[in-house]
Amino acid sequence: MNANFIDYIKIFCRSGKGGAGSAHLRREKFVPKGGPDGGDGGRGGHIILKGNRNLWTLLHLRYTRHLNAEAGGSGGKQQSSGASGKDVIVEVPLGTVFKDAETGEILGEITLEGQTHILLSGGRGGLGNVHFKSSTRQTPRYAQPGEPGKEQAFIFELKLLADVGLVGFPNAGKSTLLSVVSAAKPEIADYPFTTLVPNLGMVPYRDNQSFVMADIPGIIEDAHKGKGLGHRFLRHIERNALLLFMVPVDAKDIPGEYEVLINELQAYNPELLDKQRVLAVSKCDLMDQEMLDELDVQMKSAFKKLPYVFISSHTQMGIMKLKDMLWQIMNKKEEDQESW
Repeated sequence: MNANFIDYIKIFCRSGKGGAGSAHLRREKFVPKGGPDGGDGGRGGHIILKGNRNLWTLLHLRYTRHLNAEAGGSGGKQQSSGASGKDVIVEVPLGTVFKDAETGEILGEITLEGQTHILLSGGRGGLGNVHFKSSTRQTPRYAQPGEPGKEQAFIFELKLLADVGLVGFPNAGKSTLLSVVSAAKPEIADYPFTTLVPNLGMVPYRDNQSFVMADIPGIIEDAHKGKGLGHRFLRHIERNALLLFMVPVDAKDIPGEYEVLINELQAYNPELLDKQRVLAVSKCDLMDQEMLDELDVQMKSAFKKLPYVFISSHTQMGIMKLKDMLWQIMNKKEEDQESW
């Protein structure tokens, strides 16, 4: 189990204060009454988020509780401006959503490599006294102070970016499938909740093509209410282009189990049901061909439009057929796609 997968972080951020403008008056040997020549203060440092495709987790921010950007420098004589405060750039994985920690309001998301977003802008630098000179006020002896920085607490949440998301109850065989179709090495054991963090796998396909599959930890009934580990896992499904539902062949009621999974997703976020869906009936090595043929008749009756396939990760039965099905659906033109 990968204890280093961190997908939720709360950080208090403070941008830099703007530098003060200068109220300097020009004083030189042969210019006893020089005018104002105070420069502007520099702006305070920003707090900036930046997308990095090489990051898969928020682990590097695990012990970061506060982020403080640098204050801007003060203005100087001869109209020299103060230096801008150094920005704090926080690199995050693609799929990171940032929220106001107090209200829970979603403020934005980082989905592209190199994409930046200013979380908190630094305070503006104050104007030097040279800006306040006028025909009636030849030697202003004042300048603006810099603007204060901003303070706010943010929550960063990671939603995995994958092509296919595996959805199923604990022990449905999702981790085993991922280990068979990709180089991922998830922990696998015969008890529920083996997968406590999402696993990503790159699935090789024909002609040197590939797609990304995410093993989302098992859903349990009422996960949308936060039961078990519900909410933390369900949000990872939101980013997947296609949902692969997995129900083991020895389930008492395969259509019923599928419906429970659908209801969980709908209660959490109805938009999830707009995604393309495929059903994989796993562990089919437990049945002989005659039993599978009989089950196939029942499945055709229960699922009119939903594509399904019988698979066994143990014997590789149906694995290539499943890959073909996923690839074809992912690469269909939108106008050809039906909603299942």
